[in-house]
Amino acid sequence: MSHLDAIDRRLLALLQDNDRLALAELSTATGVAASTLNDRIKRLVRQGAITGFHARLAPEALGLDLLAFVLVGWSDPKVEPVFLKKIRSSPAVLECHHVTGVWNYLLKVRIKNTRALEAFLANTVKAVAGVQRTETIIALSSAKETWALDVTE
Repeated sequence: MSHLDAIDRRLLALLQDNDRLALAELSTATGVAASTLNDRIKRLVRQGAITGFHARLAPEALGLDLLAFVLVGWSDPKVEPVFLKKIRSSPAVLECHHVTGVWNYLLKVRIKNTRALEAFLANTVKAVAGVQRTETIIALSSAKETWALDVTE
């Protein structure tokens, strides 16, 4: 990706805080003409700095009250492609990270309740042949949860 200047970074900060700001509001906040900002936004999308515009939903409003982190491990490398295919198709999995240490992957899961979590573990994670162990951590509350990235240099 090419260099991001101070205006690009300010624009990214504003858009990730509220992607529904009008070009006129962005223009006022950045001191750049709206037509120029429109071109900048298109360029930032083209370059991959902006990957999309999304509505952020409240999990509790959808009945997804349980947040869990699941560590998954195996020793046979042939398990990985099958596991990833299964995980990518699960709407309960919000994030899937390849990690260091004794575990292979860390999953962030949003789900209805402990019964649904038990079914997810049995029918999705442990249903993959070769998965040897899991450890599940249930979040009691979240002091901070954000999608905002630090855009300062």
